[in-house]
Amino acid sequence: MAKYKIELDEKTCIGCKACTVVCENFIPDGDKAKVVNDTIEQSEFKINKEAEEACPVKCITITKIEDKEE
Repeated sequence: MAKYKIELDEKTCIGCKACTVVCENFIPDGDKAKVVNDTIEQSEFKINKEAEEACPVKCITITKIEDKEE
């Protein structure tokens, strides 16, 4: 099963919190947002991808890190 790495560039983040509205894996952190779990399973990919796409400044990046057969 695939695993993915989530990165949120805090320098680029404008604190709009769009990602926090879309996905509970993103939470407010002062005037920015942060990722709760930076490594996710395939089953969590879709909702995290929606958060990535909701970001107006594109500060969230999701990268495949592993693809195992189970």
